[in-house]
Amino acid sequence: MKVNLNHRLNEPCNKEVEILSIGTELLLGNIVNTNAQWISEELSSLGVNHFRQSTIGDNSNRISKVIKEISLRSSLLITTGGLGPTPDDLTTEAIAKSFNTPLFERKYLWAEIKKKLSDSSSILETSSLKKQCFFPKDAQIINNPRGTAPGMIWEPKKGFTILTFPGVPSEMKAMWKETAVDYIQKNFSDGYIFFSNTLKFSGIGESTVSEKIYNLLKLKNPTIAPYANLGEVKLRITARAKNEFEAKNLIKPIKDELQKEFSKYIFGEDDDNLSSILIKELIKRKESFGFAESCTGGLLSSTITKVSGSSKVFKGSIISYSNELKQSLLNIPEHLIKKYGAVSEKIAENMAINAREKLNTDWSIAISGIAGPNGGSKDKPVGLVYISIAGPNDHITNIKKIFSSTRNRIEIQRLSVNVCLNSLRLILLSNSN
Repeated sequence: MKVNLNHRLNEPCNKEVEILSIGTELLLGNIVNTNAQWISEELSSLGVNHFRQSTIGDNSNRISKVIKEISLRSSLLITTGGLGPTPDDLTTEAIAKSFNTPLFERKYLWAEIKKKLSDSSSILETSSLKKQCFFPKDAQIINNPRGTAPGMIWEPKKGFTILTFPGVPSEMKAMWKETAVDYIQKNFSDGYIFFSNTLKFSGIGESTVSEKIYNLLKLKNPTIAPYANLGEVKLRITARAKNEFEAKNLIKPIKDELQKEFSKYIFGEDDDNLSSILIKELIKRKESFGFAESCTGGLLSSTITKVSGSSKVFKGSIISYSNELKQSLLNIPEHLIKKYGAVSEKIAENMAINAREKLNTDWSIAISGIAGPNGGSKDKPVGLVYISIAGPNDHITNIKKIFSSTRNRIEIQRLSVNVCLNSLRLILLSNSN
């Protein structure tokens, strides 16, 4: 694959930026740290590279120690968490402690808190909520339009600034957009932005993709980063430019080459998923589909119905987990089940044909398999899955997959769903040519 790019790489601003997430619940894994991910994306959109993310528990001494260390190597620190009224909300005090700075009450903030919580006025004077009003003397307050805990912009020493935000995502995002964006653009951005476009692949492994684009992975601007989810490979193409239009122009020749090389495997971009792409295609064709599920137990249907607009093309599913329901709901003869076994190409094919008739759809997908960890045999191991797709003009496609024995039950079910959706996508793609 050859792409000639002679763009000059504009190096990003060399001011180092870090994100510090504060909260013992993050360390224990009680909640997922979505704040750091969101802030990272926001910084990229502002053209600001950050080089490190840290997480620390609710311990004042440890927080102070970490902040001192960060102040020696970075220009900007963004913190989330620990700004509330409870005893374990220690961020502001710990930051002040790091620089031997006293805290002073901002009385107008107390008035604002009382106004926000007017229904609880009888307990406010003795409440720990008042601790949210104390900041270093020269700190700029970041208003919190959705909660009671303000943040701050504070430069405790020359060349080092701290921005603090609460851990509640909705509050943090509102404060960021209202205050932080303008501040960071003016003080930490050189006018360039990072813009990313992600291509999504199915039916091909990450190593295969990486081998085919080895030379592209060496590019400096745009850069290409491959990464994989279960049953899916992504290529993130990121350009650094003065604006989005210029960035897209840098990305376009890369995308064009990738589309040529992997046309069969690329199913979408950015927020697309196999379900949304399949639904759009069926809507365009004015066709419907339905399922007959066994080993996935409704997961295939659930994956489809998560997408808005699925009701326009999806009629329903017959979950025939037991052999008895395969017989009574899908009219699979008992002698066929005894002869071939429930997990077999013959049974999957009959499930698909009969489900299409029962649900009165243009297309149907049937799936039967052994998701494990029990139930496997030498002839039919755990991970064996049969998929059958029935369609117009007596179309039948049968697929046999044997997923690795290292996969657990949930992974086998999810991978099976991906194969179902991608297989129908490819059938529709070939029929449209």
